[in-house]
Amino acid sequence: MSQAVVFEAKKLLRREIKKRLSAMSAESRARESKLICEKLLSTEEYKSSSRISVYLSMPSEVNTDLILKDIFDSKRKCFIPRYVGSNMDMLRLNSFEEVSTLPITPWNIPQHADDDDREEALLTGGLDLIVVPGLGFTRDGHRLGRGKGYYDKYILKCIEMSHQKPYLIGLGFSCQINDSIPITDTDMTMDKVLFCQPDSST
Repeated sequence: MSQAVVFEAKKLLRREIKKRLSAMSAESRARESKLICEKLLSTEEYKSSSRISVYLSMPSEVNTDLILKDIFDSKRKCFIPRYVGSNMDMLRLNSFEEVSTLPITPWNIPQHADDDDREEALLTGGLDLIVVPGLGFTRDGHRLGRGKGYYDKYILKCIEMSHQKPYLIGLGFSCQINDSIPITDTDMTMDKVLFCQPDSST
């Protein structure tokens, strides 16, 4: 499949998943978010990680507040994304309460200011685990991002700089899980995808 064909297929699938997400009620998003985050907290990979990257969620994404709180309650190091131009880095977050003091991006996501000189994960020991957002996932780990390649590039940088790949866990609502997703050689595969079955508690 050519790059142009993959690009077009991804564009169509993004449009379809966004429709599914917009049809989800706030109650369903809250219920599934809680169940998915509880699944993550119970994984051995999470329990054994001390340096963890977590995204700060948009309303259309699995809410990660429960994960953030648990990281700080268990006295581990938390890193969150900062997007500047085409680059993303992972900067240290000192407390859950600090989130409410961060500047808001045009995407309505809190992140550290461009001139905030914070600890960057790759410069101080790397990451054990990255909790990865996505627009769509397959059960076996393929991921559809939003088209900017931020996470794919950052994960590659992790491998190049620390010579190991962090464990990658994708979080998705039931309506974001697909039988297949068009991918290219630069698309990183998740080690695990956590989601809810529709209309169930599993």
